[in-house]
Amino acid sequence: MLGRDNRVLRRKDNAFLYFNKLFLIFFIMKYEKYEIALSAPRLGKYRLACRGNKNKALILYRYNIKLCQKFYGILGVLEVVLRNAINEHFKGQLGDGDWLITQTQTGFLMSYKDNIFKERDKLVNNRNYTHDKLVASLTLGAWTLMFSKNCYKKSGKTLLQIFPNKTLGLNQRTIYSELDKVRIFRNRIAHHEPLCFDSVGTVNVSYVKEVYSLIVKYIQFLGYNTNELLYGVENPSQTISKIDKLSKSI
Repeated sequence: MLGRDNRVLRRKDNAFLYFNKLFLIFFIMKYEKYEIALSAPRLGKYRLACRGNKNKALILYRYNIKLCQKFYGILGVLEVVLRNAINEHFKGQLGDGDWLITQTQTGFLMSYKDNIFKERDKLVNNRNYTHDKLVASLTLGAWTLMFSKNCYKKSGKTLLQIFPNKTLGLNQRTIYSELDKVRIFRNRIAHHEPLCFDSVGTVNVSYVKEVYSLIVKYIQFLGYNTNELLYGVENPSQTISKIDKLSKSI
């Protein structure tokens, strides 16, 4: 029975690829035109990974675009809840409603004042400065930096308190490393880099699965129920599965 089910699934997959190929032939521009629009080296990675199959290369390229889209929302949620938790923590600990500016002048952020002052000056020049707007303007990289060894130590080693549900024994070094991995992943999306390959160019979504798990984990560490907080937000699971399935047909 299982063998019959597998044969049915294979026929469905083959039918999908066949009709997708027909759709590409009759309704979508040719692969060569995509090469002109997107560049041969860019598409070449996908074609090489698909062993020269142009049809599968274009399917994979579209899946990669969809994967980036699916991550946009959940990355945004993590970034917002993380920065808000850090902000509330230091506002309370330092008793300072403008702590970012104060700490760049005389505290634990002195080494990073150039980036923070740059964002502050943009707001000041637009006559639009508030502490909350400065918080919103800083990148995920700036907030991740708060967990670096230097910042963590100089800020009093209290920042892990924002994670009420963190794994027992999880330390600053690991948290910084994992959040930095999420930051690097986010930057890959922002720079339109492919997510569906491993280091040697083979179709592989292990890295994507790892980062997705980290995003969910840190939202939970911050004390939120992910089913509730991410309700209605697209997640990448289905697209990851499609890439996995395509990789097995190559």
